[in-house]
Amino acid sequence: MKIAATTLGETAGDLLSMTLKVGYAVSSMVLIGMFFVTLVAQLSSKKYHPLLYWTVVLSTSTAGTTMSDYMDRTLGLGYAKGTLILITILATIFMYWRFSAHSFSVQNITTFKVEMLYWTAILFSNTLGTALGDFLADSSGLGFVGGASLIGSLLALTVLANYFTRLSKTLLFWIAFVLTRPFGATMGDVLTKSRERGGLNFGTVGSSIILGSILGILILYTIFNQNRDAQAV
Repeated sequence: MKIAATTLGETAGDLLSMTLKVGYAVSSMVLIGMFFVTLVAQLSSKKYHPLLYWTVVLSTSTAGTTMSDYMDRTLGLGYAKGTLILITILATIFMYWRFSAHSFSVQNITTFKVEMLYWTAILFSNTLGTALGDFLADSSGLGFVGGASLIGSLLALTVLANYFTRLSKTLLFWIAFVLTRPFGATMGDVLTKSRERGGLNFGTVGSSIILGSILGILILYTIFNQNRDAQAV
């Protein structure tokens, strides 16, 4: 679900800023506004609602895409410098979180402050993922498929570490959570770019429809399971 949401965030963000020619600055303001609206709704909720939760994740992903593109392209920072800046910001968020004597575990998010830190970390991890994914695809020489394969391999190693090592489950969760974003960024390029550039040429509209359908089906499945479990109790 996270991979579908982050890849959709990439294609939908590009759809707004590039295909519809709204521009990175205006797109960032629109999508950040959507993020704050959905975030307020999430913070006001007293329990987990799959549709609301994944709508916030999606809004952080789309906002992260346009924020990264604005930094890297409009401001001219470039992918490498933008990536380093965002790594520093994300590390600072985690340091503040840790020194506030709060656990990084998502099972322990029970206060307003910790939930704000959680969503702030998600927003900047998604922004970082876009910059890193673009760097791998465009500047590293790996290309779209090569970048997706590299990040996909790191995600596979994280899965193996979860089952076959004693590494902290919380650490592995955040590694996976951050890695899904550059994977989504590179996979978004694979789906949208022309075949001459190594993509599948679905375009931003077609790719967004496909990914939105996948995410929607998975959300409905989650809601079904949640209602079934509630009835069983």
